[in-house]
Amino acid sequence: MAVGAGHRALLPVAALAGAVFLVLADLVARTAAAPEEVPVGVVTALVGGPFFLWMLRRTSRTEGVAG
Repeated sequence: MAVGAGHRALLPVAALAGAVFLVLADLVARTAAAPEEVPVGVVTALVGGPFFLWMLRRTSRTEGVAG
């Protein structure tokens, strides 16, 4: 993790990281298929889906769950 387990720092850092990610996703959505716009949800799903699966797989390995 970027800030460790300290919850006082984790919440603001997570909010800031989410905001930056969404701004970048919006930028990609507006410029990827110019002059048309791709919905920002498509961009976030293309990044978030594989990221979620990676986190799920990583968690199952560390906890010893078969998968």
